[in-house]
Amino acid sequence: MKTDQLMFGAAYYPEYMPYDRMEADFSMMKKAGINTIRVAESTWSTLEPRDGEFDFTFIDRILEEAQKWEMSVIVGTPTYAVPSWLAQKDPDVLVVNSKGQEKYGHRQIFDLLNPTLRFHAERIIEVLVSHTARHGMVIGFQIDNETKHYDNKGKEIQRLFREYLKGKFQTTERLNKAFCLPYWSNSICDWDQFPDITGCINGGLDGEFQRFQRKVAADYLGWQSDIVRKYKREDQFITHNLDFEWKKFGADIAQDGYSYGVQPGINHYEAAKYLTRLGTDIYHPTQDDLTGAEIAFGGDSTRSLKHENYLVLECQAQAFKYWTPYPGQLRLQAYSHLAGGADGISYWNWHSIHNGFETYWKGLLSHDLEENPAYDEACRIGQEWKEIGKHLIHLEKDNKTALLVDNCSMTAFQWFPIDRDLSYNDVVRWVYDSLYEMNIECDVVDVNGLDPARYKMIVTPALYCAPEGLLEKLDGFVRNGGVLVSTFKSFVADEYSSVYADKQPHRLRACFGMSYNQFTEPGKTKLMGCRVKYFAELLKPEGAQSLADYEHKYWGKYAGITRNAYGEGDAYYIGCYTEKAVLKQILKRAAEDAGIWGRTMEYQWPIIVRQGKNQYGRRLYYVLNYSEEEQSIRCIWEEVKDLLTGKTYREGEEAVIGDWDLMIFEEIRKKM
Repeated sequence: MKTDQLMFGAAYYPEYMPYDRMEADFSMMKKAGINTIRVAESTWSTLEPRDGEFDFTFIDRILEEAQKWEMSVIVGTPTYAVPSWLAQKDPDVLVVNSKGQEKYGHRQIFDLLNPTLRFHAERIIEVLVSHTARHGMVIGFQIDNETKHYDNKGKEIQRLFREYLKGKFQTTERLNKAFCLPYWSNSICDWDQFPDITGCINGGLDGEFQRFQRKVAADYLGWQSDIVRKYKREDQFITHNLDFEWKKFGADIAQDGYSYGVQPGINHYEAAKYLTRLGTDIYHPTQDDLTGAEIAFGGDSTRSLKHENYLVLECQAQAFKYWTPYPGQLRLQAYSHLAGGADGISYWNWHSIHNGFETYWKGLLSHDLEENPAYDEACRIGQEWKEIGKHLIHLEKDNKTALLVDNCSMTAFQWFPIDRDLSYNDVVRWVYDSLYEMNIECDVVDVNGLDPARYKMIVTPALYCAPEGLLEKLDGFVRNGGVLVSTFKSFVADEYSSVYADKQPHRLRACFGMSYNQFTEPGKTKLMGCRVKYFAELLKPEGAQSLADYEHKYWGKYAGITRNAYGEGDAYYIGCYTEKAVLKQILKRAAEDAGIWGRTMEYQWPIIVRQGKNQYGRRLYYVLNYSEEEQSIRCIWEEVKDLLTGKTYREGEEAVIGDWDLMIFEEIRKKM
């Protein structure tokens, strides 16, 4: 993959093949336009079958074929699935978590801090990277794979956590006060009294431990990054496939689910510091459930970590029976990734596996390893990207809306749920999906990385844990002319999940011009004629305008949604979980106040518009049809050219987009 071309790739594992067909695979990949393969990240036992005995036969053959077929290679460090000999050498390599010590077999079941693991992981990384870094087709290295902390509660992480607390709080008195540890006699007067964290009954303290667990996971990637840096060439990148919370449905197995929201097992903002090239994995529903929202959310989250382009290191080709794409969907998905700022995609994986845990997570090729409709569609994608890729790569996004996300708030809701049927990520996606369907593009920003000066509107879904510094930043944002939109369960507690001892919302009462000190199960309550679900705060305006009062015999005297002019800006507060139609009305009004409501928002779901500036300085508009119905739209731009067909459209002219299809409009500049 040259730096000026889109990555079109696949994970490739000849080690898993039932027979040798490497030359045939490369030939088929080349025909499809695939220019990059990702290798090695899950094959430690093949690369080192015995302790200290290395066998790079497959790697060498892959690199030889890659050279022959001019195929770029991303080499993964093979550490996320440990070989059995390592677990036998030191059983404590296997992590101790809330269930006890893991048994060998699955991936991602090891203790990131175990010294035996660290010794052998460092050795295999050094040997593999030094062996491959000088090969001309190796363009970069992926460190580990979908790294998380694996609920590590072993002795070493607990010892380090105690040292971390000592350094942070200095005295046990400060620790006790921060987390209200006198409750149920949990306070300590000496650090030696600090108990085993597995029995913790304090949500704030457990939240602090999970923060530490996430730091350990991010630091593990930093450790691997440092090793790779010693051997890689200057022009080779270091990446990682950051993944998201897995939303399960149906049977409780890994295959039943998809990428959904904020990842609880590692903080992406912390981990991104160790990468020179952002990467992500995104999986999502297809067929009748394909909306593009998961693709957009994952892309907006990854891109916003450093405000730069990224690689989709894993996405689906066929996978499960309910992900077999309808005609056109594979192509629509590929372009949807680019519309979020991706510089390319890589399928997991090239071929279907014939035996193993992921036998029916099908690759681009089915089990017969022959051409099929998904492969044929990939060939079309590859050909188009060869022709117009230079117009699509390095898309520059300049969104003026930020949606804030927070691992600490997510952890707090594990202890203090909003509702048994409503999680933190449910609220995040309720707001994000509404913005997405309205074509209000946003950056999904970790609270630790917020720069308010970049934005005109900031949205905070259920931002429960809000330290004073962040509250001051948001208050200043509104006073200086910004628009803040916040939902219920925002600004309730500090960074340790200790509820603030004043009227809610803490410190922002003047900003929102309202307060509340009661909340309730909605029951029969309605708002703007629509049912309220899960949770409702009883808001009392104190200068704010009530945009909607509750429709209820007893709660009718309280507001459900308010708007307040504050300084040069405006603050909206949504005190309950409403129907999307209600939420969208409020978001539209807020966007108008912020001056970001534009003509692209005239289009509505299932037409999605994603835009940016390409490397030639021209505006691109991806117009995506997430529907089985043909859609007719009116061109709202002065003059644009569809890069896919070459046809020109002028303002007011009709354009017809087929089912599960798209157009990519590039603005045509007028000559002076």
